[in-house]
Amino acid sequence: MASLALVLRVTIALSTQGFFQPDEYFQALEPAHHYVFGYGHLTWEWVSPAPLRSIIYPALNIPPFWLIKILGLDARYPELLIAGPRIVHGLLAAITDIWILKITRQVLDDTFVPTAYFVSLTSLFHSLSLSRSMSNSLETSLTTVALSYYPWNNTRSMQVQSTRMRMCIVFAALACAIRPTNSIIWVYMFGLLFLRLGLRLSQGFILIRDCCVIGAATILAVFALDSAFYGRPVLSLLNFLRVNASPVSLFYGSNPWHYYMSQALPVLCSTSLPFVLHGMLLAVKNDEKKPKTMLGCILWTLTIFSFVGHKEWRFLHPLLPMLHIFASRSLVELYHRRAKAEVKVPREMRKNTIAKTFLLPIRARDLCLLLLAVPASIYVVFFHCVGQIKVMSYLRSLPPENLTSVGFLTPCHSTPWQAYLHRPELATTGRMWALGCEPPLGLQHPSDYKDQTDIFFEAPLEYMRTHFPSHVDTSYPPSDFASSVPNITFVETLQVVEQSSRSWDLGWRHEWPQYIVLFGALLREPGVLDLFRNQGYEEVWKGGFEWEGEGQRRGAVRVWKHIR
Repeated sequence: MASLALVLRVTIALSTQGFFQPDEYFQALEPAHHYVFGYGHLTWEWVSPAPLRSIIYPALNIPPFWLIKILGLDARYPELLIAGPRIVHGLLAAITDIWILKITRQVLDDTFVPTAYFVSLTSLFHSLSLSRSMSNSLETSLTTVALSYYPWNNTRSMQVQSTRMRMCIVFAALACAIRPTNSIIWVYMFGLLFLRLGLRLSQGFILIRDCCVIGAATILAVFALDSAFYGRPVLSLLNFLRVNASPVSLFYGSNPWHYYMSQALPVLCSTSLPFVLHGMLLAVKNDEKKPKTMLGCILWTLTIFSFVGHKEWRFLHPLLPMLHIFASRSLVELYHRRAKAEVKVPREMRKNTIAKTFLLPIRARDLCLLLLAVPASIYVVFFHCVGQIKVMSYLRSLPPENLTSVGFLTPCHSTPWQAYLHRPELATTGRMWALGCEPPLGLQHPSDYKDQTDIFFEAPLEYMRTHFPSHVDTSYPPSDFASSVPNITFVETLQVVEQSSRSWDLGWRHEWPQYIVLFGALLREPGVLDLFRNQGYEEVWKGGFEWEGEGQRRGAVRVWKHIR
């Protein structure tokens, strides 16, 4: 079973053609590329006065980058810089599929193991996200491993399970190091375990002691790694929690309280949702202790996350393996109900018929519903938002002498960066630039704040007339202030603006680049198409589908080149 998961997840990782979340590139690959090769884009989370991001997760990408560099293959075969990390994250993704078998065996029994494995392998959201270089994906794998060591049958002596319990705490601590919000899951799981120990004070003390020792060791290790990376004492875990609990997180969007129940859960579960809900109902109806513990953890986590304004589907990804276990509980139950109903068929004949017809204990109609996720998975892997990835392949294919400068007039972080392009000649400041979207750091009243992307798309034609020269310089010089650098000077500037003009245009200055990357939606803005043509630009490449995306990301990805 393990080999199937490994092959599937690595294949999906290497085959993925589309764009899902900017964090896949800017919070994982870019910092690692910057560390190994000395250039790459570091977002505000990495360069702000109080950095939010730990190097622990991007560090997973350093070994493949470093190996490719010392072998001298990065210049001749830059595609290896994409494939190397993908293999790493594909292997890590398979951990979720493999360890769900162990949890299912403990929470239910061996009867449900093949079904839970099948539901996990065919999961649409796993196909979309699990094999990508996102911290939520590794968080999911580590949480699954930790849950496999959790003492679900907690009536046993904790002394017998002390080694397993410590393994659970270790993997839980690692998951929290990757994503500090993962601690919400373990506050419930360890808190419940402590309560169930009751008057067994010695065992309760052991649990608290191990949590404190392993937790403190993890925090110190992360502190040491981050301080070495940043060159000064940095506790990124605390900064991460502080900023995500502040209004700054709402800058990236806010959602209603019911978002996770009404939108995220249906997206995560997709075709398995009816079986997930039915499995939960069975757990409550039949008073099944272990599944009810799992259900309590899910409801607790959903409740706490719902109080946070900024919500995303992927924040619930660590709960998905538990949801799949509930789906397997339902599917096997429904299968055996059908088998019992076939009373007219002799027992031996019925068993043989079922075994020959179904490799899994799943009814045919239920199997058909689950398998609807497969064509959807094929779409999200091979066809969804492919233009935002393929545009980097196009730019990478251009000879260095024919790629002097490039500007991205797109919503910020719409494409990968140097980890997918790997062009040191464009690492000079202003040779390759994009519109910024730095958050309102240090502001007392950030509600009316507008970033560079907001200001540009409010009036694109006016922005280009006031922030670009009247004519194209055919030497294509670098732009000296194409976007803001979110350092302490940037924060102080925002605070001055807040107290004075409250005009968030910080006077950015662009030179016309040799290539402009944009979405087709920009060309529909009044006067923009005529301006590009009058300046001597022509479209030389187009990728993706015009109908996909939303807002300013519609119309497919285009590349315009200065011809005359």
